[in-house]
Amino acid sequence: QVQLVESGGGLVQAGGSLRLSCAASGRTFGNYHMGWFRQAPGKEREFVAGITWSGSSTYYADSVKGRFTISRDNAKNTVYLQINSLKPEDTAVYYCAARFSGTAYSPTSYDYWGQGTQVSVSS
Repeated sequence: QVQLVESGGGLVQAGGSLRLSCAASGRTFGNYHMGWFRQAPGKEREFVAGITWSGSSTYYADSVKGRFTISRDNAKNTVYLQINSLKPEDTAVYYCAARFSGTAYSPTSYDYWGQGTQVSVSS
C-alpha cells in the first residue's frame, strides 16, 4: 500500500508561485502513476496533472497548461507540482493521488489519496 502526505500549500498573491510536494511511503512508490487533483468549495474534485511511473508521460488540465509542472523523484518517493502565475481561481485544496492502472484524468482510477493541502490565491 501507499500512504501520501502533501505539503507546500499556503496563501499567495495572484501571479506568484508555489511548489507542492507529496511524500509517499513504501518501496514500491516507483510502480505507481501519480496525479494531482483539486477541489474548491461547492465544486467537484477535478483533475490537475498526472505523471506515469517513469515520468515519461505527463498530463495537464487545459486550465493549468503552461503554468503548472508535475515531476517526480522516485529515489526520494516524492512527486511535485510547481505552480506558477497563480490565479484566484486556482484556490482549492490540492490532493495527491496514486494509481496502478486506469485513466490519468479519472479520480476513480486512483487507489490512494493524501489528506490535501490548501492553496489560497489573493487578488
